[in-house]
Amino acid sequence: MNPDFKDTRCVVTGGAGVIGRQLINIISEAGGTVLSIDKNPLPKAINAAGITHITKDLATDSIDEIEAFQPEVMFHLAAAFERSKESPEFWGVNWKDNTLLSHKIADAASRVKTLSVFIFASSYLIYSPALYMSDSLRPDPVYLREDSPVAARNVTGASKYYTEKELDFIMEYLRPDLRAVHARIYRVYGKGSRDIISRWVRAALNGAPLTAYNKDNRFDYIYARDVAHGLYRLALAEGAAGVVNLGSGQSHSVGDVLRALSCLIDVKIIDRGSTELYENSTADIGLLTNLTNWHPPTTLSQGIEEIIQYEREVLKAAP
Repeated sequence: MNPDFKDTRCVVTGGAGVIGRQLINIISEAGGTVLSIDKNPLPKAINAAGITHITKDLATDSIDEIEAFQPEVMFHLAAAFERSKESPEFWGVNWKDNTLLSHKIADAASRVKTLSVFIFASSYLIYSPALYMSDSLRPDPVYLREDSPVAARNVTGASKYYTEKELDFIMEYLRPDLRAVHARIYRVYGKGSRDIISRWVRAALNGAPLTAYNKDNRFDYIYARDVAHGLYRLALAEGAAGVVNLGSGQSHSVGDVLRALSCLIDVKIIDRGSTELYENSTADIGLLTNLTNWHPPTTLSQGIEEIIQYEREVLKAAP
C-alpha cells in the first residue's frame, strides 16, 4: 500500500451508505482505486474517478469480485442497524446482514494474499451498558476506553464483537501479515441518513412536530464525514491494529441537539419525558488521536447546519 493511498486498490463494502459515500470520495481524491459493493446503487451525484460500484446482496450473492479485484485495503462497512432496543423482527436481519455477511467478508479477506489492511466498522454497543446506563442522571460524561469491559448491549453489538474475534483469529492463525483495525464507532449522523438528527431535520422542514424522549440522555454524536476520515487515517496509520474508538470525544444530550436545531430552523417539540434508563456514553479518543495525529473536527452545530442545507436542496429538487 502506498503511504499516500495513490494507486492503492481498495474494497469498500456498504459504499452506498452514509459513511461509505464519504469514504469512497476520500479514497478517490487521494488517487486510490475503489471497488464499492452495496445492495443499494450509488447516488447519481457520485461520479468520481477510480470508483467501480457493484449492486448486490453480499450476504446471499457471490463475492468473487473481491478476490478478482485483488485489493490491498478493505473497508468493511456493510451492516444493518435498528434502534438500541431492537425489535424481535430484527433478529433474523442481524444474523443475515451482520453476522453471516461479515463472516463471508472475513473469510474472503483471509484468502486474498494481496490484502494488507482490513478496517472493520465495529460499534460501541460492544461495551457493557452497565458502564454508561443508570437509573439516575449522571452529571459527568462516562468515557469508554478500548479496554473497558465488554458485554454486548444487543444482537448488533454481539455480532460486531463476534466479527472482531474472527478477525483476531485470522491475524493470529491464518494471516499474521494482515493488520486489522476494529473501529468502534459511536452515534453516526450524516446527510441523507436514517439517524434521528436527519429524521428530525426532515420533519421540521416539512412542518411536522418533533417527538422527543429522554432529553437528558447523552451520546457521542459523530458526523459521517468525520467517521470516513477516521477510517481512512486508521488505514494509513501503520501502528493501528485491534480496537480503536472512533467518536467525536464530545458528550451531547438529546436536548442539546434540539437546541441546536432550534437555532437554525423553526421546530415544534413534543416532549414525552424519560421512559427508560439514562444513557451517558462518550468515546475516549486518546488512542485514535495518538495513532493518527488527528481528531474529528466537525462540531454538532456545524454538522446539523450542513444536514439542514442538504435536506433543503433535496426538497427543492423534488418534483
